This record gives sequence, C-alpha cells and structure tokens, in this order.
Amino acid sequence: MTRLLERSGLGEETCLPYAQHYIPPSRDLESSRAEAELVIFSAIDDLLAKTKVSPQEIDILVVNCSLFAPTPSFTDMIMHRYKLREDVRNVHLAGMGCSAGMISVECARNLLQVAPHGAKALVVSTETITPNYYMGRERAMLLPNCLFRMGGAAALLSTDRSKARFRLARVVRTLRGGASDAAYRCVYQEEDERGNVGINLSKDLMNIAGDALKANITAMGPLVLPASEQLLFALSFIARKVLNNRIKPYIPDFRTAFEHFCIHAGGRAVIDELQRSLTLSDEQVEASRMTLHRFGNTSSSSLWYELAYVEAKGRMRRGDRVWMIGFGSGFKCNSAAWECIRPAPNAQDGPWANCIHRYPVHIPDVLNH
Repeated sequence: MTRLLERSGLGEETCLPYAQHYIPPSRDLESSRAEAELVIFSAIDDLLAKTKVSPQEIDILVVNCSLFAPTPSFTDMIMHRYKLREDVRNVHLAGMGCSAGMISVECARNLLQVAPHGAKALVVSTETITPNYYMGRERAMLLPNCLFRMGGAAALLSTDRSKARFRLARVVRTLRGGASDAAYRCVYQEEDERGNVGINLSKDLMNIAGDALKANITAMGPLVLPASEQLLFALSFIARKVLNNRIKPYIPDFRTAFEHFCIHAGGRAVIDELQRSLTLSDEQVEASRMTLHRFGNTSSSSLWYELAYVEAKGRMRRGDRVWMIGFGSGFKCNSAAWECIRPAPNAQDGPWANCIHRYPVHIPDVLNH
C-alpha cells in the first residue's frame, strides 16, 4: 500500500522576490533554468527538512513539468544537486498537462510496488512559466498569461506506514483525445500567424472537460461510493438505456464518499462547473477557489496547495477522505483518492503560513452586460 509521508509547496516569501525581479519577462534558457531550480529546490529543501529524510534514502524520483524539458532533465538536475544514489529509478514526465501530478503519483506507486518494502519515492510537480509567456495578440492564447503562475510541490511516498500521513486508496485516469480531434486539440501549443508560440485554449474546453469528468466519475464511482449510491446509479443507467436516454443521468453523491475535494485550480469556470456537476457546497470548493485567488493556476501542483489549505484551516481529521481531481491537455481527467492517517502536527507550516488568516475572501460574481 502506498502512503504519503509528507508534501511541501513553494511558499509566499519565496515566490514574490523572483517574480518582481523578472518583470518584464525574460524568456531565455538561463532564466528558465533559474526559475525551475528556485521552485523545485525550495520545495525539496522544505520537504527534506520536515521529514528528516536524507537524500541518500530516496529510491525513486518522479518529476513532471509539461512545457519545459531541458537537457539534462529535471531528474538529472535534482540527482546532481542532492547527490542521490546512482541506482535511483527516475522518470521525467513532460507534455502531460496540468493533471500530470496524479500521473506522477501513479507512476511512483507502481514503482514502489516492485521495490523493497519501505522504499521512498520523491514526487515533484511543477510548471516553468518563464519560457512560455505568450508575446502575441491572439485572445485565446493570451488567457494562459493571466491564469498561470509560478509554483511547485514535492511529496514523499512510501510503503512504510510508520510515519505516513495519508494512504493512497485509488488512482483513476481517463483520456478523451484518443479518438476525438476536438479533445486532442482543446489545449494545444502552437504558433500564431506571427510565429509567437503559446497555448491555445479552445472554446469547447469546458464541454470537453465535462465529458472527461463524467468518464472519470463513471470509473471512480464503483471504487469509492457506498452501495446505496451505486444502486441508484445502476438503476438510472438501466432506465436510460430502456427509455432511450429520455431520463436525466443520475449523478452520484460523492459527498458520501469524501469529506474534502481538491479540484484543479485551472480557472474560475472549471471550479464552477465541478461545483455544479457534483453539487458541492461553497465550503467544499473553498480550497480550490482560494488557491486560484492566492497562487493562480500553478498547473499540476495546485492540488497540493489545496490540500495544504484544508490542513492550514484545521479541517483535516483522522479518517477523512480526500478526492483530488485534475484536468490536463490530451484531454485528460485524472483523480486520486486519499485517506488521512494522521493530521499534520503543524498544519500552518506551509505555503499558506503567512496568509491563511486572510482566507477565505469574498470573490464577487462576474456578470455579463
């Protein structure tokens, strides 16, 4: 069984000086490497300090960063910095989108299952913004400039229960772009007519994300829902088949399976849609909204910022279940179910340390006139 020992995210005091230093943006390779090293090394340093784990104890290393893949790779960079053992199994995931954090967790879990008992896996999720700032004029490609921000998180997983804080119960991955051109191209890196490279977000993104979520829910539901909810879902499915889909599909009540929800802070529309689809309360999506408000879209690391928010607010209890849901290019919806074994002893010692007292804040509705 794979367990989460600890995780750490880049904090407020670390982010701001760098962001101020590089305005206007410098997109050269040296600046990109400097950002990656600042984010990744800060998160790992904090994690190792909290866990008292020596770099020599790490057996597996998995890193994900979608848009920046330098040579040597991020795993080589980390192994060189911390002088990890030469036999460490390492994987660098690139181009997998904002949901790659859950792919990294699954990859680490699979490697831990064939490693000796008690092996430790370091998982790092980040996105490097510096080389990917869009300099053109296409509105659909300017939006990521507004949403994405610098950030990263490091987590330590192991099969040893003695110091574990969370147990990984399930990982479910769904991909919609295999046979669908629209899903494949809805988040697409390309050049505009002037040769400026950027990420083009399709107008169909929310519809495609909704379809991916439904597929993920269908796969996750039988694994985590109580029998009563599974029965209602099965009866609804049969009725729709018999009556030619004239009955609305039954959306299972996932609040019966989870106490906390960490929804990828990809944007306000994403959070709104999932709150509506899953009939979640304002408090249940508070971590996602406040993470987006404070840190912006930090790509695959946003889910860890949200988990840190729940803990910083003192809401995590032993036995509580957490559902992490991430969306990414391709198009993917990946999710993971965790169970809290032991709440954090110092829950406010993290990325929210200097600002948790200010949250939640009121976010006014956006109206079209």
